[in-house]
Amino acid sequence: QKRVSARSSLFLQLSYSKLINFLIQNMNLMKSTTVFALGTIFVLQISYAKGPKPPVRAFDAPGAPTFIRLDKEAQVNPPVDTVGNYLIGPVYKAAPERKAHKNVPKGKVSQFNIDSKTTKLLNPGIARKEFGKVDPKNFKTLIVETHEIDYSRKITVYIPAQYKAGSVAPFMVCHDGPKGKPNQTFSNILDNLIAQERIPPIVVIQIANGGGDAQGHQRGKEYDTMSGVFAEYIETEVLPRVEKNCAVKLTKDPDARAVMGSSSGGSAALIMAWYRTDLYHRVLTTSGTFVNQQWPFDPKTPGGAWDFHDKIIPNTQKKPIRLFLAVGDYDLLNPNVMRDNMHDWVEANHRMAKVLKAKGYDYQYLFCQNSGHGIGNAKTQFLPHAIEWVWHGYQKKK
Repeated sequence: QKRVSARSSLFLQLSYSKLINFLIQNMNLMKSTTVFALGTIFVLQISYAKGPKPPVRAFDAPGAPTFIRLDKEAQVNPPVDTVGNYLIGPVYKAAPERKAHKNVPKGKVSQFNIDSKTTKLLNPGIARKEFGKVDPKNFKTLIVETHEIDYSRKITVYIPAQYKAGSVAPFMVCHDGPKGKPNQTFSNILDNLIAQERIPPIVVIQIANGGGDAQGHQRGKEYDTMSGVFAEYIETEVLPRVEKNCAVKLTKDPDARAVMGSSSGGSAALIMAWYRTDLYHRVLTTSGTFVNQQWPFDPKTPGGAWDFHDKIIPNTQKKPIRLFLAVGDYDLLNPNVMRDNMHDWVEANHRMAKVLKAKGYDYQYLFCQNSGHGIGNAKTQFLPHAIEWVWHGYQKKK
């Protein structure tokens, strides 16, 4: 246990690629370790010999939204043409769309890298050596020592077999894209959904993060900052390179653009659509980090993404955003040193569902029983459904 405790702090400082190698070499140090990777969505669940998992929240706990119960039916997703709150689990069945089928046309996947030194935005990046300390003058933020870095990010592009050269394609941006080879399962899901005409023939652009996580690291700067900067970065630095390197034309129609992500990638997805609604109307989030993780502190949004459900959405005119959310019943609760009552992932997503309903948004919210942060076990069942739901109602403009 002492060896595990000593090593556990090191995990916070490792990049995802290094972390995977570390896990492989040190499996005997963990009580249990599960690594699940699916295309753009990277889920890491680690149970140390020391330290309990977050508490399980009851679906009918005080303050929770009212759920339509699907848990009495075996391994069922909600209807694709509905909105509202749904309870699923605790047992999940892998979706059939995850498997390749002989008669289904196969999309093409290609990859290229973007060096930070070649971009105008987010150049240079940032990193830290140690996690920050709570600011004694402002408990809502941390004091973090950072340094500048150069970094490279991998871009993974899926082009459907149905794409016609020279045509303008709808597309979906995915955060936390692979830093190595892409996972074929994600391509299988897209192949099957497109072939069954459940979604349009979309181009999918998986964008790797800039490294690290949370306050003081490049990933945190990109994903947790409450502004349109990262959307602008993708618009001006990533999409033109995709069109050039992959010989595709991407639509400018915000209703034909979607963005998805998990954890901080989920909050980043909504941040992009909220601050640049002229660019994106469709959002898919899992274990969305709608908590106070923005750094540096911004007095305009002092609660970071927690402000979405606390102030911003309730006090802003409804926007043309279609939003899918899902969270686990033992998702994160106070995972670091901050104690500001704004670091409860379950509560944050519950509050999101309630304010979205109050404002009349098209949203679907899944509360996933027997699932933790990243809800990897539940996603094996509902991810194809979620992608279909996000694109439901799409009509190509003439």
